[in-house]
Amino acid sequence: METAVLQQSESRRSSLLPMAIIGMLFFIFGFVTWLNGSLIPFLKVLCELNEFQALFVTFAFYIAYTVMALPMSYILRRTGYRDGMAIGLGIMGVASLIFIPAAQTGSYPVFLLALFGLGAGLTILQTASNPYVVKVGPAESAATRIAVMGIINKGAGILAPIAFTALVLSGLADFNTEAISKLGEAERAAKLEEVSNRLIMPYIYMAALLFLLVGLVKLSGLPDIEEETGEHTEEKSGILQYPQVVLGALALFAYVGVEVIAGDTIGLYGERLGLANYASLTSYTMVFMVIGYLIGVFGIPRFISQQQALFGSAIAGSLCVMGALFGSSESTAIASVLWGWSGVPMVPDTVAFVALMGLAHALVWPAIWPLALQGLGRFTAQGSALLIMGIAGGAIIPLGFGKLAHAAESTQVGYWVALPCYLFILFYALKGHKMRSWK
Repeated sequence: METAVLQQSESRRSSLLPMAIIGMLFFIFGFVTWLNGSLIPFLKVLCELNEFQALFVTFAFYIAYTVMALPMSYILRRTGYRDGMAIGLGIMGVASLIFIPAAQTGSYPVFLLALFGLGAGLTILQTASNPYVVKVGPAESAATRIAVMGIINKGAGILAPIAFTALVLSGLADFNTEAISKLGEAERAAKLEEVSNRLIMPYIYMAALLFLLVGLVKLSGLPDIEEETGEHTEEKSGILQYPQVVLGALALFAYVGVEVIAGDTIGLYGERLGLANYASLTSYTMVFMVIGYLIGVFGIPRFISQQQALFGSAIAGSLCVMGALFGSSESTAIASVLWGWSGVPMVPDTVAFVALMGLAHALVWPAIWPLALQGLGRFTAQGSALLIMGIAGGAIIPLGFGKLAHAAESTQVGYWVALPCYLFILFYALKGHKMRSWK
């Protein structure tokens, strides 16, 4: 008994350093990813874009996960997990430096190239680091580690817009489309150049930090992990014969799309409404996502099952969309309850409902994965790869939002795009995850 206790204590100590390093990486994931929520309205004003054009920020970033998944997995097989993490951080460091010429020239295509580079680096970094969360400690506590990493990730998402606002938009309360359009040509050009140059130092700091982390990972002594082969228990010949995983990938496609819409368009909507704090609105969505993760940590499976969590998420998300579409454009009782205690600036109810989407769908990702991978046996690795492809929803669905918002000349109307996404998640919760054949 005493020997077993000592072994468990030693195991916890031996996993502390790797967990700390992986925790830092998950913080980087969240910070870089949710910085897009501030970049979208900022670049919309800086590069004089409409909503559809501005949302190519999310397209360039998330499409990298699909385009670069196979090349990065090949690199990972050749280098191993630890060196793969270092390579991913290095790619992200180079991509951060590309923001410097992008800011100096004010070129939107160069900004998109830099964002694609960040997404490409994150592709290999996430593929390499996620297995560590499971393998770095005892199997029975893996779920707790996953939840902790999720909270770290979304916690970084809370801080990213606040840091962006402080470093880039400090003292620029009038930096919005309406104010810029009222300036003369020479004055407008000078203003845009001044604001654009504010991006340079923050991204130099980011690049320096990423290159520092390359050295930390290389010198950390993180052990490489071995991939396990699935059990050869299934009779089927290919992954597409498993409806639960194919439909699960589509459900994740829908989920990542609405996650990006809730986190990355709220600032765009706030800018359209003329809110002074539009660049920090993504933080509100992230706060609610962290609350959702905490509910999952303490509530599943103690009080609700994964399927029930998915069902409730789909219903709550649909209701939030309806609130965003038909709620008050003023700050009334709902917004007062949500923000009044915190001292933050009031927001209209419709904006509050967009933020609440973060709470509504926080449990979708952790609920879909175990339901989709159940019973795959030797096809588990292929199933995981197919589910990862669902991240492309973050590239495609927000463009639909932008196209609809631009056509209707109303950012608020764009939120109709999220409703069918939540309804498909509802279908998956009720039926899709139970399907074991296409007949």
